[in-house]
Amino acid sequence: MEFMGRPLRHEFKYYLHPHEYLSMRQRVAALLPLDPHSQNEDGYGIRSLYFDSPVDHALYDKTNGIFGREKFRIRIYNASDSSIKLERKSKYGDYVSKESAPLTRSEYENIVHGDASLIADSPHPLVRDLYRGLTYKGYRRAAIVDYVREAYVYDYGDVRITFDKKLSSGINSLDLFDPGLALREALDDSTRTILEIKFNRFLPEPVRLIATPAASVRSTISKYVICREAAKLHFKR
Repeated sequence: MEFMGRPLRHEFKYYLHPHEYLSMRQRVAALLPLDPHSQNEDGYGIRSLYFDSPVDHALYDKTNGIFGREKFRIRIYNASDSSIKLERKSKYGDYVSKESAPLTRSEYENIVHGDASLIADSPHPLVRDLYRGLTYKGYRRAAIVDYVREAYVYDYGDVRITFDKKLSSGINSLDLFDPGLALREALDDSTRTILEIKFNRFLPEPVRLIATPAASVRSTISKYVICREAAKLHFKR
């Protein structure tokens, strides 16, 4: 399935109470393997730097439920620069598209320090799109989102079941590699875990039976929005 030439996937999100998470984790782990990038049974660390317009289009398009919306982010794993990815996540109603392109550490550093010229002639169209956003639309760094992802995979239907935990917001820096980066808890793990179910055309029956929460309803969860709000609350204290 495609929209405007971009492949689309389903993405269902839920808040799970602790007992729901533990019960579902046990069922899912019995059927599906962990994502090969996992460092241990808890998964792996994800840290993302999000960009937004001067008037916060990405933030308010999400909160207002705009049909077609997108946001850029730079993502790293386990606080390492061995893999730095630029991503654009687009939402069209109930469908999601995600594009990705690699960045070098030097390209990242130039972007962070306000000189995007190094990526102007990138061989990757997505990177050039970010350059245009930074140069002509005034995109700027808006938030750092940090969490631990416990991910399980099912090849048939390209299914991913993820439990996102320890969600935190950067409060003193907008640099992914800042050794002094301070994080503020944005979601209390003792009350809620974020479940995401991602798949292509349909969710295979074996997965649906073990991974659809009985007591929870789908939610329009945005870790970016949650972390922006957490950062605001921190500075109001």
